[in-house]
Amino acid sequence: MFSPVAIGDFQCGGEALTIIAGPCVLQSREMSFEIAEQLKHETSTRNLNFVFKGSFDKANRTSASSFRGLGMDGGLKILAEVSKQLQIPTTTDIHLPAQAAPVAEVCDVLQIPAFLARQTDLLLAAAATGTPVNVKKGQFMAPGDMKYVVEKLQSADAGGVMLCERGTFFGYGRLVNDMQSLPLMRAHGVPVVFDATHSVQEPGGLGGATGGKREMVWPLARAAVAIGVDAIFLETHPDPDSSPSDGANMVPLDQVGKLLDQLSTLHRAYQSFDN
Repeated sequence: MFSPVAIGDFQCGGEALTIIAGPCVLQSREMSFEIAEQLKHETSTRNLNFVFKGSFDKANRTSASSFRGLGMDGGLKILAEVSKQLQIPTTTDIHLPAQAAPVAEVCDVLQIPAFLARQTDLLLAAAATGTPVNVKKGQFMAPGDMKYVVEKLQSADAGGVMLCERGTFFGYGRLVNDMQSLPLMRAHGVPVVFDATHSVQEPGGLGGATGGKREMVWPLARAAVAIGVDAIFLETHPDPDSSPSDGANMVPLDQVGKLLDQLSTLHRAYQSFDN
């Protein structure tokens, strides 16, 4: 049985497409509000659900010298202000079991990074908060493996489970997308998210940092919506090339509206099919 996930005043897995979007890492209050306000406008005018995403800590950076973020206290303060002032739900990554409860006090969805998708203690701590949990499929995992992730979370009474596809390792420094994984993971009875920006990463492609091909975000996102996902995840920035994290993969903020127009058109077409 399929179980939509309640987030704020909407359901991910209902009729409307959900957009989970924001910067890769929170840089400042001002930039967070600039991005969140623009995304709220772009999604609301197209009748799309919206969750603002921003990381307080990028704990899996390639190099120890890379910018990691504002820390949990600073990041959660910004997310709380964005949520309250703009009246939008938020999400962020957690990396340790001890982070689950304090983050759940602020955010509407807890995100589990792909490298940590099998970490049982982390999953159980997230589930114990009663908050919906979005788990990114490990780049090393098959779609069928995510059945056990769902079982772990549901056994601990999570407030909802979402699974996210973000590409699979293809040798060194390359990710590919097996689009079969989207319906296969949705068959586990939970909403499926397609991460359009991390899917085009080239891990370690810039030496001490991750590279990517942002021009490939558009065709992959369109393909995922045409197949029938419940949500699209993407990262954006006013000037991606100046972003301290994952700039090579990001959609420029001023181009997000055009991409959402295309995705909305495809989503309406998909809903007209006899699925």
